[in-house]
Amino acid sequence: MTVSQKDPWQRVSVVTVTHHSGAVIEACLAGIGGNAEIIVIDNASDDGTPEMVRRLAPAVSVHENRIGVGYGAGANLGLAKVTREFALLANPDSRVDTEALAALIGAADAYPDAALLAPRVLDDTGTYEPAHDVILFNRRLLPARDSERPPDGPVCADYLSGAVVLLRMASYRAIGPFDEAIFLYYEDDDFCMRIRQAGFSAILVPDARVFHGGGGSVRPSAAYRWEKHWHMAWSRLYLEQKYHGRTACAAIAWPSLLRFAGKTFGNLVTLRRAKAWRDLARLFGTAGYLLRIPASRTVRRARPPRTGIALR
Repeated sequence: MTVSQKDPWQRVSVVTVTHHSGAVIEACLAGIGGNAEIIVIDNASDDGTPEMVRRLAPAVSVHENRIGVGYGAGANLGLAKVTREFALLANPDSRVDTEALAALIGAADAYPDAALLAPRVLDDTGTYEPAHDVILFNRRLLPARDSERPPDGPVCADYLSGAVVLLRMASYRAIGPFDEAIFLYYEDDDFCMRIRQAGFSAILVPDARVFHGGGGSVRPSAAYRWEKHWHMAWSRLYLEQKYHGRTACAAIAWPSLLRFAGKTFGNLVTLRRAKAWRDLARLFGTAGYLLRIPASRTVRRARPPRTGIALR
């Protein structure tokens, strides 16, 4: 009997990045096996998340950041502490059990060129959430996926959602860390594109099933919604310039400014305040990128991203 069949947690370091995650972290930790190495990187939570983690799992390694450094930078801090063959990157509002992990590791053993493997993701009601996709730049060409069903078997994908993923550490060292210029959103898209550049694959494993709360990692608030939509707008432009150059970035940035300004005004006039707030955040995120305002407070000035990277 192999190690993975006896206890797959022996081969895994679990890395989770928390930010005001006290409401969900107990359920996340509950499903993790006792033989796992667990690493929690906390991004300046003020709700007692680090103390709760230490109380629930005293053997956990907890690193507390005084300021939020973003998801990618937080994940990099955790991955630097990993001592095992695989890292299980799991959002604090996810729930992974031994059966799901065993299926992921079994697939990793069957597909040694796979750097990243993701499970079938279900929301709290058991509804399927597609966790794989085509490359970011081609998604607008495809129809909506509302009625999509999970595939019958493993699928090699351009992109895997970062909600829960199994990362082969040997591949990670060859690919390099998450891009820390990205504070939030699309860092998983960037990493998946770099997986392909490095000659590895990313595989969805439908037999592995996990639950993901979706948005439950942080407290919902107006400030959270602003941060979310600001960074989504900023990060999308960053990746456009990183992979396609300044001209391609400008071609979507300037029309976006006009579109978001118009939508903000229209939503204000019609008293749709939540949508106005969303579109105003998108407007400011777009303007922020054009003004070279860094997304991360740990980056002193926005770096012009590398341009024209070829994708295989």
